[in-house]
Amino acid sequence: MKVSKKIASSLLVLSIATSTMGQSNNEPNKGKKTIKYTASWESLEQYDCPEWFRDAKFGIWAHWGPQSVPELGDWYGHFLYKAPNEANEWRIKGGIKANAYHLKTYGHPSKFGYKDLIPLFKAEHWDPKALMELYYKAGARYFMSMGQHHDNFDMWDSKYQPWNAVNMGPKKDIVKGWQEAAKALQMKFGVSFHGSSSWSWFEPSRGADLDGPLKGVPYDGNLTKADGKGLWWEGYDPQDLYCKPHQPGAPPDSAFKLKFLNRVYDLVDNYKPDLIYFDGGFPFKDLRIAAHFYNKSQEWNNGRNMAVINVKGYSPEKQKSFVHDIENGQSDTIRRYPWQTDTSFDGWFISRDAYTASTKQILQQLADIVSKNGNLMLNITQKSDGTISEKAVQFLKEMAAWMDINGESIHGTRPWKIFGEGPTNVVNGEANKTQRLKYTSEDIRFTTKTNCLYAILMEWPDSKVTIKSLQKGKTLWFGDIKEVTLLGSSEKLSWSQNNNGLTVSLPQTPDSKLVRVLKISGQ
Repeated sequence: MKVSKKIASSLLVLSIATSTMGQSNNEPNKGKKTIKYTASWESLEQYDCPEWFRDAKFGIWAHWGPQSVPELGDWYGHFLYKAPNEANEWRIKGGIKANAYHLKTYGHPSKFGYKDLIPLFKAEHWDPKALMELYYKAGARYFMSMGQHHDNFDMWDSKYQPWNAVNMGPKKDIVKGWQEAAKALQMKFGVSFHGSSSWSWFEPSRGADLDGPLKGVPYDGNLTKADGKGLWWEGYDPQDLYCKPHQPGAPPDSAFKLKFLNRVYDLVDNYKPDLIYFDGGFPFKDLRIAAHFYNKSQEWNNGRNMAVINVKGYSPEKQKSFVHDIENGQSDTIRRYPWQTDTSFDGWFISRDAYTASTKQILQQLADIVSKNGNLMLNITQKSDGTISEKAVQFLKEMAAWMDINGESIHGTRPWKIFGEGPTNVVNGEANKTQRLKYTSEDIRFTTKTNCLYAILMEWPDSKVTIKSLQKGKTLWFGDIKEVTLLGSSEKLSWSQNNNGLTVSLPQTPDSKLVRVLKISGQ
């Protein structure tokens, strides 16, 4: 958890310089010449992450679409074609579950495939305004809509993809509905794109059973527009959804790439999002998307680039050009550039048996991420009718109550010279485990704002806490400590400093079910 003196010094200077930005209108390119971005790393390195993203800290995401219908989680549209006798060992478990359920509930994939789930995706009880109000109260300051998942189904009025939510299924512009609800609350709005993987994701749909009564009968991924006479999808070519037949493992062809890129441009130009997310690196290693989005953002914002792009991977040197995203994982240290964790409260798509994180686990994760110069984007799954689970509603209400008291330690803050102290830390990039870390009463995370240092207590100590990083004689950027308070408590705290650190006596009967925050103030 130690950092070199050189790095610590530079981080402290950065913290002091930026600690008040959350309360200002400072933005990249203000007073600067408009940049003409081009599709090269050298050009994109001119990017600066906008302050709105650094201030927001917490966002909510909606993985939602036709895959929500069976309520069996992520990748259902891929797994339903994975019969038990197939030899893909690492995927066979999911294949058995989805395939068996599909056969029992809907029928054989040669007759009822993924395309036939679309009319069942109705969103009839979807109320984006009410949901967005819940999300905002829970502390989210940006929202991300699903644009398209690997299922290749566009959730907007798509010019280049006829298989979209306006033409079929809900027959509603889902992206537009979310956008209007977010903007009404002055939340920043984003859209995620996962469709560059559709090419391989739907390859199993062109297979067939290897044995049994329907052995050799092609699945519906082989159907074409000409086969649709009299069916609900008459007039639409299933190959626009499933991608045209090709050899398994073959790379995407130029027509597929061009169509995907045109769909992204279509959404960016017509919906003007603040943020876009790609599930991986830049699709097909094409940097034109980034240059286009950054240039458009400057057009929309009086010469200022207010855009954020989330992508994964790439070397630390390249991560200045976008906002690096870590799926289901975190950083083990303060990062030089703003970054993001994306993870889920209850799975990626709604599932009856999904693991549900506790509010305390999410708050601990949020505190750890923010202390390291990052943001948390949390997925909340939805049913196909547009509603969310009772567990999710309860979680959001608990988050709202916590944010009412403690939100000042999150929103608009910046890292301190160290992210925290205590024995517990994540393994850098560790996936799927960071919500379940067992923190101790010695674990503390720090954030800063103006003349305040916030010490977020990951677990409640019995009667007092000693913050070892605040030994006597170590002056903070705001000078000497003048006051220590517990957010949400009116009780006056006694505290003292010596060579062991800052020791604070705590209230006797705290509500320790969730994390608590000490506010350490100077003049």
